[in-house]
Amino acid sequence: MKSYSLFTIILLCLAILLIDILTFYWLQSITQFIVSSAIKSTIYVFFWVFTVGLISAILILKITLDDINPMRKQLLISSFYGLAISSFIPKLIFVIAISLLYVSNYIFSATESLIIVPLIGLLSGALPFFIILYGIFKAIYRFKVHYHSIAFKNLPVSFNGLKMVQISDIHLGSFNYRYPILERAFEKINNLEPDYIFFTGDLVNNYAWELRGWEKIFKKLKARKGKYSILGNHDYGDYSEWNSSEEKQENLEAIKQFYKDIDFKLLLNEAEVITNNSDNISIIGIENWGKPPFKQYGDLQKAIETVKNSPFKILLSHDPSHWSEEVLINTNIDLTLSGHTHGMQAGLQFKNLQWSPIKYKYKHWAGLYKKGHQYLYVNRGLGWLGFPGRLGMRPEITLVELKAALIKSDLESNESR
Repeated sequence: MKSYSLFTIILLCLAILLIDILTFYWLQSITQFIVSSAIKSTIYVFFWVFTVGLISAILILKITLDDINPMRKQLLISSFYGLAISSFIPKLIFVIAISLLYVSNYIFSATESLIIVPLIGLLSGALPFFIILYGIFKAIYRFKVHYHSIAFKNLPVSFNGLKMVQISDIHLGSFNYRYPILERAFEKINNLEPDYIFFTGDLVNNYAWELRGWEKIFKKLKARKGKYSILGNHDYGDYSEWNSSEEKQENLEAIKQFYKDIDFKLLLNEAEVITNNSDNISIIGIENWGKPPFKQYGDLQKAIETVKNSPFKILLSHDPSHWSEEVLINTNIDLTLSGHTHGMQAGLQFKNLQWSPIKYKYKHWAGLYKKGHQYLYVNRGLGWLGFPGRLGMRPEITLVELKAALIKSDLESNESR
């Protein structure tokens, strides 16, 4: 909320009030069937107490935001975000549904309308409400493993079958030190027995103090051959106010030190060559690079300088827009791993079909993409930010298995004989 002006917040509150006025108008078409005036009065009082309370709390929080302890501030903002969404969206759907059903007076008989309108009205409001509650209290920590096997023509044969786990956007401040929850996700990762673990940024929401106590949990992550990480846009402290540039830099250095403490190699516009027998591939890590207003700390040319002749390259780049803006145009990098979008923490997914409002901002926003011989994978994020829930977009652990295309072709030929 701090990034929005008071004027914007007032407009938001007016939108909430308008929807609530319309909701109350149509609500009376349902409560008219309640015989008891006491029950009706109770419903009406509760309705307006909640509305006035929510709007007042949002305005008070905005006005006093600068004086609130940062730790408490994050919790309050997320709580009110959740309340606002769980109230506004069901009411909006309710108003639209009842308004459309107003024409039922011309389609259904009077008797049928007395049954259909209240029933659909209740369902249109109650169903989204309970779906949002499920997203907040259950789906938010239902960690899902996405499996992908990708064949590459130029992958050295000795790296065939290499297993990589990607995680992204943990946002530790949002976990509020509930260590066992993330520990469950890490157990899933260890059970996959990966060769490498790649973390593609946004370890924290803003502050290094969010890392307190997490070291022992992260040290439980096991990878046979190595663990690598990069920074995301939230790790630089750009969304907070600091007393000095030195204080901001100290915050960043503390985050970098945390990676050392948990045995992750933090790649800052640099690359590392991995060898197996006489073959090699390279892991490239770039600092955050995003389209404005996101800052561009990344320097891709610097990062790949020492590995230009590597036969196979994997790039860790937090923001997926970097892939189409620089990677495809200027490099022959084979596989790019990104995060950042969270899949907006809301969407619809069925087999190979998926949709989320975030697609109108990011061309590549969740899952696997291919252009020519180059691939991009966008992880949906393990944590959350802002809205304290996930709707149809479960937190993700990605397992990618690399296949040498020649070996895969030989196997397919043998199977067909």
